[in-house]
Amino acid sequence: MDDVATWKRSVRRDLLAVRAAMADDEVRTAADALARRALELPELAGLAGAGAGTVAAYVSVGSEPGTLSLLNALRERGVRVLLPVLLADDDLDWAEYEGAGRLVEAEHAGRIRLMQPGGRRLGPGAVAEADVVLVPGLAVDRRGVRMGRGGGSFDRALARLAADGAGPALVVLVYGHEVVEELPQEPHDRPVHAALTPEGVHRFGA
Repeated sequence: MDDVATWKRSVRRDLLAVRAAMADDEVRTAADALARRALELPELAGLAGAGAGTVAAYVSVGSEPGTLSLLNALRERGVRVLLPVLLADDDLDWAEYEGAGRLVEAEHAGRIRLMQPGGRRLGPGAVAEADVVLVPGLAVDRRGVRMGRGGGSFDRALARLAADGAGPALVVLVYGHEVVEELPQEPHDRPVHAALTPEGVHRFGA
């Protein structure tokens, strides 16, 4: 297990270094392409009109694949969008996305400036109401194994979904070069069903 943890730290460091080297215009262009691709996904394209469905997502930070355009497009379609609220123990509560103007800075974000919804909190279990969960990641492998930043917050949310017997589509948002052959996997790592990149979609057997 120590070998897996060491492998993870090494891979995570390399992936973060590549993202940090990306130019601002490269990140913006990728975000626009990602939003277009996302809205073409059958899992999301079928959600339109008030009451049509719920998507759990997140607000991207730094050089992550950008999500704000996608969040706004989903909301304009009448889709209910849930965003995470970071708790002091790194677990996630959830609240509805009410527009960029209603986002506030997380109180427990550490060195990363996280933005989250400022509205009424719905509880950690609200993620089980989602038809689709858009998950952040640094990379994903051909089995659907996802690597995050290491905080474990979304791992807890995915474990909660499994424990509740909920079955939303799990889609990780990454750059094209971050779909790799193999990543280190630990028992708590739950595979996703698909990876969405600015270039297209990769589906797995999760």
